[in-house]
Amino acid sequence: MPDRPMQAAIQQQAVRSGPRPLPLHLATANLILLSSLAVWPSVRRGSPPWNLPWLNPAAQDPLASLAPHLAAADPGEFTAALMRASITRLTAMTGGMLRYRRHEGRRALPEPPEIWREGGSRLLDYGPADAPPLLMVPSLVNRAYVLDLAEGQSLARYLAGQNLRPLLLDWGEPGDAELRFDLDAYIARLNRALNHVRQSSGCAPLLLGYCMGGNLALAAALRSPEDVAALALLATPWDFHAGGAHQAALVQALAPNLVPPPVKDDEPPPALDVDVLQGFFWALDPLSALKKFSMFVGMPEGGEGERRFVAMEDWINDGVKLAGPTARQCLLGWYGENTPPQGRWMVDGRAVRPQDWTKPALVVLPERDKLVPKEGAAVLLAQLPAAERLDAPSGHVGMVVGPRAEAGLWQPLADWLQQRSQPVPKGRGRRRHGTKVRA
Repeated sequence: MPDRPMQAAIQQQAVRSGPRPLPLHLATANLILLSSLAVWPSVRRGSPPWNLPWLNPAAQDPLASLAPHLAAADPGEFTAALMRASITRLTAMTGGMLRYRRHEGRRALPEPPEIWREGGSRLLDYGPADAPPLLMVPSLVNRAYVLDLAEGQSLARYLAGQNLRPLLLDWGEPGDAELRFDLDAYIARLNRALNHVRQSSGCAPLLLGYCMGGNLALAAALRSPEDVAALALLATPWDFHAGGAHQAALVQALAPNLVPPPVKDDEPPPALDVDVLQGFFWALDPLSALKKFSMFVGMPEGGEGERRFVAMEDWINDGVKLAGPTARQCLLGWYGENTPPQGRWMVDGRAVRPQDWTKPALVVLPERDKLVPKEGAAVLLAQLPAAERLDAPSGHVGMVVGPRAEAGLWQPLADWLQQRSQPVPKGRGRRRHGTKVRA
């Protein structure tokens, strides 16, 4: 366990607040590593309770080959070795955390022009203006700049160099108006952004949704199909109980207390705090902080791996709270009742039915997605009449910003979008002057 001087150093010398929520990550690593000291006597006797035949008759004891060695081990020496190993791993993790929190690197990409705003939301234009427009829709609970993370890690800037005009919808921080928004209100805002792009460019834009943004994009496309030329859905959850039953069970258990109904009829339910949302992500892999920061502490300084790690970790910890009405619909409706695949997710009184989208669609499935299980996203392939499939050889975030993103997602996605785009009428687009947008 980190001693008090180490804890004080974390508080006094830190320049970042992450990884969030820090107490949860530290407590989890301590609990799991040090609990081995308590459980090893049972393992040594060959009778850990989770391997009892009456609990799991088909299970094979993974420790069976080690049983003779454990039985012969000196209890005192083995206990001391366990303690040393636990302290070594905890020290590596906290060292990695300190290194990250003190790191001087900050996101420094030039801000693209803003061409539309409504409330706290805005459209960022990556140009060129005479190329076919592509409206990019991120999730509501993470910052939009995951699609424009850093130099060499920007899907938006890459697509701008592929004869497309990316327009990133930055949802922004929920203000007084957005804190009353449900999913219908956010989708209506997206539809107004789509209509603005169509009217200003003279052609129907391509529409891309990432993660939860894919759900919003699909609903918006169905509400106004004339405003969308083709639809790309990246790691979009649809069947929330497929491949992730444990996630759904966790949400079902916690949601009633996390998203209570409003106290007064004229007030919205409370927003879901950023650290609560981060707690859900933590639950998918409670040892993620232990693993990744133990790795980070040994990375060469000034290298590409260090830069990428810091950029991604900064984004992960820069979350956005979720409006109460929206949180209730997502947690109770999507995760709890699994309404989308059953045709029971309603927007403006109409079911959101992928079967009704007959224009081109692309469903992108990351191979190693812990956040959106592949089985749940793949359901869209069977429900979208004209769907095509693209498998990305990475995880949920890595497919967008990882070292294999260009080959695994960016280039094949650009090819698909280009082939399904509508040309901008002559005279409607003007090439923007200024700083060249680089990927």
